[in-house]
Amino acid sequence: MKIRKKITTLCCLLLLGLLGLYGCGSPSSDSAGTDLIYQDGMELRYAEHFSVDYYEGGYKMLTVKDGTKILIVPEGMEIPQNLEEDVIIMQEPVRDLYLVASAAMDMFGKLDALDTIRLSGQKEDGWYLEEAKEAMRSGDILYAGKYNKPDYELIVSEGCSLAIENVMITHSPEVVEMLKSFGIPVLIDYSSYESHPLGRVEWIRFYGALLDKEEEAEREFARQTAIVDSVTSEEKTDKTVAFFYLTSNGLVQVRQSSDYIPKMIEIAGGRYIFENLGDPDSARSTVSMQIEEFYDGAKDADYIIYNSSIDGGVASVEELIAKCPILKDFRAVQEGNVWCTTNDMYQKSLSIGDLIEDIHNMLLGKEGADMAYLFRLE
Repeated sequence: MKIRKKITTLCCLLLLGLLGLYGCGSPSSDSAGTDLIYQDGMELRYAEHFSVDYYEGGYKMLTVKDGTKILIVPEGMEIPQNLEEDVIIMQEPVRDLYLVASAAMDMFGKLDALDTIRLSGQKEDGWYLEEAKEAMRSGDILYAGKYNKPDYELIVSEGCSLAIENVMITHSPEVVEMLKSFGIPVLIDYSSYESHPLGRVEWIRFYGALLDKEEEAEREFARQTAIVDSVTSEEKTDKTVAFFYLTSNGLVQVRQSSDYIPKMIEIAGGRYIFENLGDPDSARSTVSMQIEEFYDGAKDADYIIYNSSIDGGVASVEELIAKCPILKDFRAVQEGNVWCTTNDMYQKSLSIGDLIEDIHNMLLGKEGADMAYLFRLE
């Protein structure tokens, strides 16, 4: 009976979405006002997959890699004329977002904008960010299902204005179509496609423009770039680093050479041990290899870093060797240069400058330095 009732509700919501009578799609063009008059565009330093253009009257056009465009209309202002049909129109203040792109949550936190998020694609226990956990614990943010199994009924009933997805949604196009049928526009966060590590960080400027928080975004971006600038101004080392994770099926997952992690190691003054691994034109960031292949390529690395953000990590070198006994023959293990990332590294999308500094301090043997996202395994 409950299943039949839910299906009936969804069918009604779908019909209302198709009729344009329910949901949070673009406002009617009946209220169209004057044309947009271009002023200037945001000058980007590293990011390549978004742009922000500014127009007279405080209007902003945000564009992402796949061509999606969002027009931000200032509060109390009219919707301009002659817009392209597929432009998403959002009236300030922007609120009631469904955030599935978990890497963006850290940016919303730094912008003091968690109150603009109503729905999450991550459960409370899936967050390492305390402010996100607290918002869900208090009911300010509700779990609305993962990217490929959203709770459409909840999303529509909460008046969702925009679904911010990660690139995984491209594998579930039916979800995008269903959300749009309810009048809910979809934006895909392509920050993971940025080739430069700071290109990922620069997406805070995109969200700053979306949420009318440009000043806060500029401050945080400047903080991260200043950290990186200070590190790159120092002397380079020639020390090699392997960054890896042991999968449950006995393989070793490493980053392909064109990924942002190897670039972070290079910026920090080191050298990624796998110099020409993977396809630089591929969107994939990792490569899986047999343990023997990993041994041949990484046994002489000066440092090894275990990526704990996937499986919760390890507490000691002994525990790591128990996972993969062959590691005991690695040079880094024998010399005591085994490091581990903290569990929250990936959710702290604005940690890139700090992590580069951590790697830099590791390479220089600055044991007394306060490290935010790396620690030595004993």
